[in-house]
Amino acid sequence: MILYFSGTGNSRYAAQAIQSVTGDELVCLNELIKNNSVDALHSDKPFVFVAPTYAWRMPRVVSAFIESRQFTGSGKAYIVLTCGSDTGNSVQYAKIACEEKGFDFFGLASVVMPENYIAMFKTPEKTKADKIVARALPHLLNIAEHIKKEQPLPSEKVMFVDKLKSNVVNNRFYKSVSAKGFYTTTACNGCGKCAELCSLNNINITDSKPQWGNDCTHCMACICGCPMEAIEYKHKTQGKHRYFNTEVPPSNH
Repeated sequence: MILYFSGTGNSRYAAQAIQSVTGDELVCLNELIKNNSVDALHSDKPFVFVAPTYAWRMPRVVSAFIESRQFTGSGKAYIVLTCGSDTGNSVQYAKIACEEKGFDFFGLASVVMPENYIAMFKTPEKTKADKIVARALPHLLNIAEHIKKEQPLPSEKVMFVDKLKSNVVNNRFYKSVSAKGFYTTTACNGCGKCAELCSLNNINITDSKPQWGNDCTHCMACICGCPMEAIEYKHKTQGKHRYFNTEVPPSNH
């Protein structure tokens, strides 16, 4: 079973690419979280968790999901994290999360995809983004072959600075994560797409305008998925290109 969490489509694409090789069941964590699903998850094949990298670690919303759910069947788990550059020392924390749940940890793989954290960085235009995705595909297919054969993923080198990023920087990052900076411009037409995309049900449409609550994980789904590009975050996103991956991996490799 491949379970993916994705704000702007990169991890969805990665999960679909892996599925194209393994043929495993594909499950969207966003939907399970949004619907407050508590059912146990069963798979006779290894569990594969695919997610973006938030400040050099697996998103806490994904870690919390793994911790809170019951998994039956296979005792093996893989972690695949998409990222803009690297995943730091995320492997240590992913291993702990899996082993505390009783999984045999079969490794973590990092996959460089287009930058999507528009609250801090510039996101690539489509031509550049397409090239990055194309370069990632062979790596994803190689990861999928390891998973299909139930082989451990190759170890990735971790430097001392990676340990600092995944520890100190990650903790500082989450202290600043808040929905308070989001607002709409006059381009907002009240379509409600942002509320639909929010897996934490943190957006309510009031008087045809979105209102953000206090539960936010900075997945950027609302701002990058807005069809009118009517959402901004503080002064940091004005004039920036919005990135939302709607591509589907090719079926023939």
